[in-house]
Amino acid sequence: MIEYYNLLLLMVGIAFLFGAFFVYFPKKLPVSLPMMLVVFGMLIGYFVKGLPAFNPLNYSVEIEKVTELVVLLSLVGCGIKLDSPLRWKTWRPAVRLLAVTMPLCILAMVVMGYYVFGLSIAAAVLLGAALAPTDPVLAASIQVGPPNQNEDEDVTRFSLTAEAGLNDGLAFPFVFLALALAASANQNQGFDLHDWLHWFGVDVVWKIGAGVGVGFLVGKFLAKCLFSQKNPGCVQQGFMVIALMLISYGLSELVHGYGFLGVFIASLTFRRQEADNKYHEKLHNFAEQTEGLFMALVMVFLGLLLGQIFASSANVTWQVYVVSLVFLLLVRPIAGVLGLIDLPMSWSERLVTGGLGIRGIGTFYYIAYTINQDLFSANEEIKIWVICVVTVALSVFIHGLTANRLLKMTK
Repeated sequence: MIEYYNLLLLMVGIAFLFGAFFVYFPKKLPVSLPMMLVVFGMLIGYFVKGLPAFNPLNYSVEIEKVTELVVLLSLVGCGIKLDSPLRWKTWRPAVRLLAVTMPLCILAMVVMGYYVFGLSIAAAVLLGAALAPTDPVLAASIQVGPPNQNEDEDVTRFSLTAEAGLNDGLAFPFVFLALALAASANQNQGFDLHDWLHWFGVDVVWKIGAGVGVGFLVGKFLAKCLFSQKNPGCVQQGFMVIALMLISYGLSELVHGYGFLGVFIASLTFRRQEADNKYHEKLHNFAEQTEGLFMALVMVFLGLLLGQIFASSANVTWQVYVVSLVFLLLVRPIAGVLGLIDLPMSWSERLVTGGLGIRGIGTFYYIAYTINQDLFSANEEIKIWVICVVTVALSVFIHGLTANRLLKMTK
């Protein structure tokens, strides 16, 4: 791919130009920036002949690192933009989406992956864990606004923002469960009670607790360092965002906690210090723009992959499209409503909050991460990639076309 470096630079430059001028795109048209970027990539992949095939199995390390960085930047942005205080009444819908809706979505994809696509239990669990979390990157348009803009922080937007910030970390126990099941199967060993206790004690209790604890301490410490200065506005927000992100992520991972969770908790804790300070807006703006640049890169390559698939003789079975649509249009909305069923929300708020669970870049990170552990067969890896690529692409278009109209139903 390196011999096409200049062409790739041109593609990415045009994609960034779309992002720069998207603000002038007519608001009445149901078109999102990710939709435009995917279509642009598809046109390149379909019509430009001679490009090497972009096989994600051959670039799993690069995909893992790029998508990891995008998700981390998005998690910082999610934590910083939440204005509402830490009250149980406010956070209760988000907790329900995490504790009820996400496990139901994982279970549904495990069943469909096992019975429809013939995946092993381990691979089916991985498929469910990769597709269950809502994406903090592509969901930016349906989240709350920048810091100190409480007029946009309604229950739907707040719940979706909080869910997106937390579920990338909370899906990881199921990713590690898939890896443990795969390792056990490869060694022809049963997954016994000891294995389940180890998974629950280490991958659930310890790693979640370590991520939350490290994130809280890092957020408190960095906020104290910043706001104890006479003029904190002089501190470069770019350096502060990256420091907040990397220190919380690095320390969380060093103590074997979930780094994604640590980053969100650190940014949320940081946000609660001097909550009315304008500095939070500067942090958010830097994180949002930087995240947008990497998001554009990933969306163009997603489109490029789809374009090459459509232009080649590769056959995507009808079952992939049916399962993807069932998951996006039935499983997630129904699971969302079930999770929110007895909360003080209107039915329109429950339906919209449950239905707007966009899938995206975090899904690609989970797949690449697990593939790099070399525990699954190549046949299962390519099946999972195809299912997830189609599901994410459909999610981008479905939510891009409907999100704004659905959100108006809650007002």
